[in-house]
Amino acid sequence: MSIPAILSVRELSVSYRTRRGDAPAVSTVSFDVAAGEVLAVVGESGSGKTTIAQAVIGLLAENGRIDSGEILVNGTDVAGWSSHQFESVRGKRIGLIPQDPNNSLNPVKTIGANLAEVLRIHRFGTPPVIRARVLELLDRVGIPEPERRARQYPHELSGGMKQRVLIANAIALEPELIIADEATSALDVTVQKHILDLLDDLRREFGTAILFVTHDLAVAADRASRILVLKNGRVQEQGPTTAVLADPATEYTRKLLSDAPSMVARDRAARAVPAGLLHAATDADRILRVDGLVQEFGRGTPFRAVDQVSFDVVRGTTHAIVGESGSGKTTVARAVAGFRTPTGGTIRVNGANVALHKREGLRQFRRQVQLVYQNPFSSLDPRQSVGEIVSEPLRNFGIGDKTSRAATVAEFIDRVALPASALTRLPRELSGGQRQRVAIARALVLHPEIVVLDEAVSALDVTVQAQILALLERLQAELGLTYLFISHDLAVVRHIADTISVMQNGRVVENGDAGTVFDAPAEDYTRELLDAIPGQRLVNSELERTP
Repeated sequence: MSIPAILSVRELSVSYRTRRGDAPAVSTVSFDVAAGEVLAVVGESGSGKTTIAQAVIGLLAENGRIDSGEILVNGTDVAGWSSHQFESVRGKRIGLIPQDPNNSLNPVKTIGANLAEVLRIHRFGTPPVIRARVLELLDRVGIPEPERRARQYPHELSGGMKQRVLIANAIALEPELIIADEATSALDVTVQKHILDLLDDLRREFGTAILFVTHDLAVAADRASRILVLKNGRVQEQGPTTAVLADPATEYTRKLLSDAPSMVARDRAARAVPAGLLHAATDADRILRVDGLVQEFGRGTPFRAVDQVSFDVVRGTTHAIVGESGSGKTTVARAVAGFRTPTGGTIRVNGANVALHKREGLRQFRRQVQLVYQNPFSSLDPRQSVGEIVSEPLRNFGIGDKTSRAATVAEFIDRVALPASALTRLPRELSGGQRQRVAIARALVLHPEIVVLDEAVSALDVTVQAQILALLERLQAELGLTYLFISHDLAVVRHIADTISVMQNGRVVENGDAGTVFDAPAEDYTRELLDAIPGQRLVNSELERTP
């Protein structure tokens, strides 16, 4: 006997009003989600995933509208409901877990007050009853010391803790349907695994239906009962997860699978040339040497963020530093790039101690070492054109005249595979992947020897991520670049790294070449990180199909 659908979407079409006219976002999409089932809606940015989620819960942007179709929640069509009508449904029958835990909680209210709000709106009970329920929810989602945490403010909690609070908020009234909109995309792999395990527990316990919106097919592979693949607002295919993964019906789905870094077993072979460099390396080849690095913050009793960190990087190779948020990896990156003076230890680039550089020496050092940040949406000046952004380092260092600078900028725009027409555009006119290409071009235009990439692909869809990783490998081969690659994502690190340092609580717990770290990790913490990589279900199914 089939399980009745909690949510049925029928021929849904959604558009947005713009200055240039109506822009279709979703076209004739249909699907069902039954009690206790997880349906993953998968696709790149702009595919319409979030628009569907917002339409289901009545939170479309002001310029968005449902053009046609039905959204049936337990048989009731809510597609034409007003915002006031949806207030009776949100939280009570449909819970939402949004993407960004840093911007989804009221910063001027305590955690307890944030959680109590939905209970008060739906008249859950008296203040003492609501307070007891808040503490129960915090405990239920695995937050230690609920009474203390309830008195804290959002900024006092980690990203993983805040996401657990958002889950507590979504399940507070035990809704029949939970919409998880990229709910784990900003989290470390271990925290992501804990959050997904928690959702699985809640689904089994309450029979909750889950609409799981994600760009990560690896996560969908591990957690979803069924998968729906979207492209440009249209369904490419949908069906049971095992069937879609084993025999994708469309080229687009096959592309998503091939681009998911968790699933690509061929990457190790692609690093064969740099591996040769490693084995033949002499001390003179070790362009970057970090020895006993200590970084402390604060006065009195300072906080030690980095504690006795040491590693070497061979010229022309990629060294990855991996670990969870708070492990100290970004602090190391900023010290290597010369943005922080170490409390202790040494950082040497080409034999020179970075800490000894003063003013003009430090300025010239930054021609050798360039930093590419995580977020391409905030790292580019929105008022400058792409051409101005990429040429700015040349102007700052007085390199060339206007004509030669324009030629150099055009060369590097071409190197990062952007069209010449991009030179006159503003950042807001580019996609996230295009913006990150601009950031890479800006970093390379000074011909640095070392590029520090601080979570430089973590904010990107898997397809765009794969393109950027391929670009980085090509540029490394063409220009002889050395990369220090900072990441919490071991699936990505497997793709690009030659050597790895694993950090935990400010210390390096494991150092080694990539093959050894991945195939024979020495530390329990490294094994925990590896076990948390999503997509194991798909990898296993691929292995079973390989003759």
